[in-house]
Amino acid sequence: MSLRTALGAARTTPMSVYKFFSAASVIFLLAVVISCNSSGDHHQIGGNQSAYITLPSRGSVLLLQIDTSNGMVKAADETPQVPGTSPHGLALLPSKKFLYVANSQANTISIFSVGSNGTLSLTGTPINAGSGPAAAIIDPSGRYLLVTNSFSNDISVFSIDSSSGALTEVSGSPFFANNNPSEMLFVSTGNFLYVTNPSNGLVTAFTFDSASGALHQLSTSPYAADSGASALAIDGSQKFLYVANTTAVNPGQVNHGNISAFNIDAATGAITPVTGSPFTSKVGDGPATISVTPDNRFLFATTAGSSYSIWCFTIDATSGQLTATSGSPFSQSAGDLFSLIDTNGNYFYIGSQSSKGISGYTYDPNTGTPKAISGSPFSTGVAPGKMILVR
Repeated sequence: MSLRTALGAARTTPMSVYKFFSAASVIFLLAVVISCNSSGDHHQIGGNQSAYITLPSRGSVLLLQIDTSNGMVKAADETPQVPGTSPHGLALLPSKKFLYVANSQANTISIFSVGSNGTLSLTGTPINAGSGPAAAIIDPSGRYLLVTNSFSNDISVFSIDSSSGALTEVSGSPFFANNNPSEMLFVSTGNFLYVTNPSNGLVTAFTFDSASGALHQLSTSPYAADSGASALAIDGSQKFLYVANTTAVNPGQVNHGNISAFNIDAATGAITPVTGSPFTSKVGDGPATISVTPDNRFLFATTAGSSYSIWCFTIDATSGQLTATSGSPFSQSAGDLFSLIDTNGNYFYIGSQSSKGISGYTYDPNTGTPKAISGSPFSTGVAPGKMILVR
């Protein structure tokens, strides 16, 4: 933690604390924080962070509160349950004024206004999407919402009214996205979008027109990943794309599943395999989620269960190649629904169907070794769908 960060944390401390401590005490406290950080502890001073998680079987969205001093998760407010909707993917407007939720069973998108305390209120009537809306994402400009429609094999694109949250489908939408489009991810500039097609092990790539919201599939797309291509991650340099292939067969190994790695052409968006790709674990099956740490050092992939369930790799910043860390794979409680790492790199959260909740971890910033947060897994009552952190 830098001195500026420490001072910023101190400015958020309640006024009563300032009255209690002398100026000398505050300086001493900052010195302790800086000293602790230099010993390898990458956690921040306390406070709370919000998150939202969909609960498909309950037809609702749950507000979570995360204690940033220890990573513990607590359920807060839940939206009214709406049977027959099966909410799944969700996306938060950068202004944090509106949350969009894809209802996979109802084939609609719900719009929620976000209160000052994080609570959600349904705004208007849900609008129509394609068939089987799954993932939802907002482009880096914050002007468009994109939703994959798994059963109609396309992507719906909507322009967003920033003041009311209202959605208007753009001209040409929905855009064909090959068979069973699932997860999607933008490069940071917003000009390229990558989408997985699990049923045929492909990655479909598009250019994105930020002026109109139109998607144009690259002439060289789609690209072969491997069987069950699902989750996506892009490293911090925006040079490498990683894909979790859940059911891929690994020649010479009894386990299934691997990670495809691709070079990204910054000019065209085209992708080519990294030398040595795909990468896999020596044991463990079915990686379904994937995350890259904010420092760009580690890549985590997770599987369901608790045996060999968390794979950890170091990323070669030059080649994009992956190397398993010492001790990987780790036999810890994990899941195959989602994985998220907070922007400070403090905590790692995994959605699990079997535990009906969220497994939470810290990880060693030098080795990547995960360590369960006290109280983990954190129950959501029923199996969650997707989760988003309020950043």
